[in-house]
Amino acid sequence: MNATADAIARPAISLVGRLRIAVRLAAMLLLLLLCVPLYYVWRILRLHNPWPRVFLGGIARIAGARVTITGAPSRKGAFLLSNHVSWLDIPVISGASGSAFVAHSGLADVGLLKWLCEMNDTVFVARHERRSVHAQVEQVRAALTDTGALTVFPEGTTSDGASLLPFKSSLLSALDPPPPGIAIQPVWLDYGPDVAGMAWVGEEHGLDNFLKILARRRAIPVTVHFLAPLGPDETANRKLMATAARERILAVMSRTR
Repeated sequence: MNATADAIARPAISLVGRLRIAVRLAAMLLLLLLCVPLYYVWRILRLHNPWPRVFLGGIARIAGARVTITGAPSRKGAFLLSNHVSWLDIPVISGASGSAFVAHSGLADVGLLKWLCEMNDTVFVARHERRSVHAQVEQVRAALTDTGALTVFPEGTTSDGASLLPFKSSLLSALDPPPPGIAIQPVWLDYGPDVAGMAWVGEEHGLDNFLKILARRRAIPVTVHFLAPLGPDETANRKLMATAARERILAVMSRTR
């Protein structure tokens, strides 16, 4: 990438913005130092561990997210199929539901991220081995509580938040057929009219998106819409699931805007 393109992809952050980044990073570090020891205490005592949810929900709050929730995740456990706008989606959803996530195996190559992800029961999946996720999901599902959830981003990448990319049924291989007693539930993350200012799209680097959001002065309103779970006729196979979940989210988007 040449210098001009690099300048476009990486806009300058003001001094005040850099101070916000520093303060928010310090707050995130303090939250991590508080939650990690408590996480291991709860783990040793074999208690239901709330600290990943507390940590990720706190990260969303520190980053500026102001979360409103409509509906609720299934209390008997749910696979959540959500749109994907930014890295902020993960702490927002986790704070709202306690969800674990299906993530690309590349994250497992980054030591700190792998450690944090594993504490939240993340399922790592190689792009060329989608079907192998089923056994891994079963392992995670066994550890979920009555209010637990596992989130998949069926778009396969982030979007601009104003539209919805096609859902890739291949990403739902682990849910075909759905495990007994687990709901398949669409989720729409609505960041409101300012979504373009924080969405992670184009050739923007993940670190740039992270810093851009931390540098913001204004809060980020986000509504987490937990929609009605899919019915039996909508979960007969993964293609039906992908289509039904996407149509349900699109319906709510059209009514809201």
